[in-house]
Amino acid sequence: MQEFGRLDVFVGNAGISRIGPTSTLDVDGWDAMIDVNVRGVLHGIAAAMPVFRRQGHGDFVTVVSTAGIKIVPNMGVYAATKNAVRTLLEALRQESTDGVVRTTSISPGYVNTELDSSIEDPEARRQARAAMESFGIPPEAVARAIAFAIEQPRDVEIGDITIRPTVQG
Repeated sequence: MQEFGRLDVFVGNAGISRIGPTSTLDVDGWDAMIDVNVRGVLHGIAAAMPVFRRQGHGDFVTVVSTAGIKIVPNMGVYAATKNAVRTLLEALRQESTDGVVRTTSISPGYVNTELDSSIEDPEARRQARAAMESFGIPPEAVARAIAFAIEQPRDVEIGDITIRPTVQG
């Protein structure tokens, strides 16, 4: 806003993954994931929505995860935070049918990023890093999906995109 006088797109891409069995009761890890993965998006919406309304348009894009589509052991709370964001964006979409705001959820599979740095369990972190290095797609692939969604005419909304390596199960 300060530099260009407008805000066209808000991309919520922050996320941490404190994976592990729910039975380990990592309450601090759960709180951290909720704070970053859910509250971070909510605060972004609170910051961008007034601007979008004032200028008459804007796009909310959030990066969720295929972990919220295919639920697997040790990722239950992480998947829950990502599904909370998916649900939040769908509600925002339904509340915003005046054409001012568009919403898109991007669900990437393995992307070669630093997400594994937030995994405290050394073996889980090693496995995640090995998978990302072995077959993770580059972050640019996700950026292209985001660009595709926001480049559509204003009367077209791409609600959900799933993007993952072709070899990911």
